[in-house]
Amino acid sequence: MGSSEKFENHDSDYEEENRGSLKEGKGKRLWNKVKYQLVEYHALPGYLRDNEFIVGHYRSEWPLKQTLLSIFTIHNETLNVWTHLIGFFLFLALTIYTAMKVPKVVDLQSLQHLPDVWKRADLQKIHSELLTCLPSLQRLREEVKTSLPSMDLLPSLPGWSVLEFLTNCLPERFSSGNHTDVCVLRSVKEDVANMIAPLMLRPITRWPFFAFLGGAMFCLLASSTCHLLSCHSERLSYIMLRLDYAGIAALISTSFYPPVYYSFMCNPFFCNLYLGFITLLGIATIIASLLPVFQTPEYRKVRASLFFGMGFSGVAPILHKLILFSDQPEALHTTGYEILMGVFYGIGALVYATRIPERWMPGKFDIAGHSHQLFHLLVLAGAYTHYQAGLVYLKWRDLQGC
Repeated sequence: MGSSEKFENHDSDYEEENRGSLKEGKGKRLWNKVKYQLVEYHALPGYLRDNEFIVGHYRSEWPLKQTLLSIFTIHNETLNVWTHLIGFFLFLALTIYTAMKVPKVVDLQSLQHLPDVWKRADLQKIHSELLTCLPSLQRLREEVKTSLPSMDLLPSLPGWSVLEFLTNCLPERFSSGNHTDVCVLRSVKEDVANMIAPLMLRPITRWPFFAFLGGAMFCLLASSTCHLLSCHSERLSYIMLRLDYAGIAALISTSFYPPVYYSFMCNPFFCNLYLGFITLLGIATIIASLLPVFQTPEYRKVRASLFFGMGFSGVAPILHKLILFSDQPEALHTTGYEILMGVFYGIGALVYATRIPERWMPGKFDIAGHSHQLFHLLVLAGAYTHYQAGLVYLKWRDLQGC
């Protein structure tokens, strides 16, 4: 065989190897595309089958790297992940804001910049008399600090109220004026009380409020993580679902801490009774959620009913609060928020259990608009409503104590 034939044979072998490697590379790329494609419901393994009305766009047993990166791609869990992930950062910001800005501490100099309405001619005397009260207010604060071992005891003194102090300090002639002066005076006293309360009282403990914020953040982050990672494997799905249920129980339980503590802080028996009951109920729910049967689709309504029952157990302390503080506007204000929160959570549980609207048009709400996404938004709305109620509780107890 001549040298030219040897070279030709060598070149043809090289070309065949090249073509083989190119085919192999194309095959791998094609396999990766097929392997990480979204699949339909009927192609899922049993542990990933939960809602037959969501027909397509499922991730199934993807490697962990691709599962994590799928947070930036479109599938039927994308909005489930992002609704609660954004909610987590929202409540993280609210927690930082609450720790830094609630309540705002002011000094006596801030009272030199009173609202413009005080500068009217007929209110000049009120302005001057209020400023006259300040030295005695400061003396009272110093006397209380030296006579009591802790300023934390001041809110528990019977009948103590900054508004009452201002009423006694201001001359009687302003209380016997015409109707307009009386209304303006009442508003003025409330504004001043809100500004000087931090000078007189050390704010009450914040741990129940921060417990609620912590429970909300844990629930939102656990939910987001669960929806992102559960498609990786059966073992990870098992762990993530239990974490998700624990987060829901934590949110419901800690939601009761602010209303119960601040409503019954002056009645330790009922305070401990209600707090202990809701805590034990939350722990029992978490333990029940560890059972494998708890996560099956057949128990969807049982899961929703259990969490709904936890929320409904808060009716007793709310009614008790209304009976004890029927004359306090803050009691009605906070109850309104709590009713609204209950409506949000209740509708969310109902939507979750009935799988509306996708059951009406299977496959039409795979990417956006299905029941679990609506449930997530309603949970966020309920939690934020409860945050607003907590701010009312803090202001109420900071100003009036027991």
